[in-house]
Amino acid sequence: MFFLKELPTKAMIDKYTGHLSTHEKDSIEEALRVMRKASLLVRNIETYFSAHNLSQLRFLILIVIDREANRSSLYAHEIATRLDVSRPVLTRTLKKLVEDGLLTSSNDEEDKRSKKIALTEKGASCLSEVLPGYFSEINKLMG
Repeated sequence: MFFLKELPTKAMIDKYTGHLSTHEKDSIEEALRVMRKASLLVRNIETYFSAHNLSQLRFLILIVIDREANRSSLYAHEIATRLDVSRPVLTRTLKKLVEDGLLTSSNDEEDKRSKKIALTEKGASCLSEVLPGYFSEINKLMG
C-alpha cells in the first residue's frame, strides 16, 4: 500500500530524475497519483468488506466462482489458478467459506481427490448484497 498523504513535489521528482525526459517525469508523477488513489480504494474496500464479514480474498473467491457463465462450480485448483494466493491460504479460506455456508465442497465423481466448489444460496445472496456497495465504493473514488 502507498501511505504517503502528500506526494513528492515536481521539484523533488526533477531533482532525482534529471536524466529523464519531461514526458517520463510526468509519467512518474501520474503513477504516484494512481498509486495513492489505488491505496485509498483498497483501504475503503477493506473497511466495506469487514462490515460484511468478508475479506478481499473471501470476496474474490465468491466472484471467481460466480463469474463462470456456463458452470455452477469450479475445482479448487481452478480457483487457485485464478487468484494470486498460496495453496495453504486458499485451502484455509475455502474451508472457512464452506463452514460459513457460503460455499459447498463436494468430491468429483470421476476423481475423488478433486473437490468441486460451488456457491450456496447464501453465497449468491451475499454477492447480491455486497456487489452494489462494492461498485459504489469504486465509483466514489473514481468519480
